[in-house]
Amino acid sequence: MNKIDLRKVDLNLLLLFETLMREGSVSKAAEQLGRTQSAISHALARLREQLGDPLLVKVGGRMQPSPYALELVQEIRPILRSIERVLSPREAFDAATSTRRFRLVVPDLAMSLFSHLMQRIQREAPNIMIEWDIPKLSTPVDVAEEIVDLALLPEAIQRPEGVASRLVGDFQWACFMRSGHPALQRWGKKSWAEWPHIVVGIGDRVRNPVISAAEKVKLQRRTGLIVPTFGAVAPLLAQTDMLTTLPVIVLADVMRRFELQVKPVPFAIPDMPHVLAWSARLNNDPASRWLRECFAEIYQVKLAEAGRLI
Repeated sequence: MNKIDLRKVDLNLLLLFETLMREGSVSKAAEQLGRTQSAISHALARLREQLGDPLLVKVGGRMQPSPYALELVQEIRPILRSIERVLSPREAFDAATSTRRFRLVVPDLAMSLFSHLMQRIQREAPNIMIEWDIPKLSTPVDVAEEIVDLALLPEAIQRPEGVASRLVGDFQWACFMRSGHPALQRWGKKSWAEWPHIVVGIGDRVRNPVISAAEKVKLQRRTGLIVPTFGAVAPLLAQTDMLTTLPVIVLADVMRRFELQVKPVPFAIPDMPHVLAWSARLNNDPASRWLRECFAEIYQVKLAEAGRLI
């Protein structure tokens, strides 16, 4: 690829590219940037010509990135965030009038967690925008580079230099199943091992505490179904004879709606500490502190409510 003449590169094109990579759609990017779809398409064509790469190609109704685009977006995101910081007006943070945009990375643990968070934010900061994403392998680095403003992570996950954190509570474990499940009649280790489990596939950066604890008592979990999100578990439990062993906070809010029963895990699983993580550079930033306090207070209330079920 020929050397790029930076004098001919429009910074707005890089912002557009980063938005397209995040949204995966010309129409969604146009909505985010307040521009027409035609303008977005023409701008993408200009960037393709300047960089000599297709960048994003429409496949099955969604824009799919080229290998170069995947590499490029990781490089330009911290650059764009740095420019935003440098050019932002040096004004005191006022939640009531701020138009800041925050990116949170939090698993879909309990849907009411985010609904309560947004209720508070709309009361205190009606013009703030929250972008919610789920954890990825890159999340700790994204936090350090301020691509992510705040992340909820297992305390055991290694965090790079430049990431600050605080403990916000431990996950406690329980078993869930539908009302009337045959396993309720003689609940114990044998029933836990005999019935198939729903497992949430969330990666292997931290070894699943359920597996480790079961191995210590010479039990093996029988996996019947692996799902991509926590939100899929409750409706599946309600319609099948499967079980699940999850942090209580995941299903505490939906037990009545889906007529689920909760039972103690028939063996000991250590609680799983979690932390809020953010860029250490933002330790004293008023906006970052406000966001951390909002999330931590609501999260700890939800943890306490869940803990009363077991």
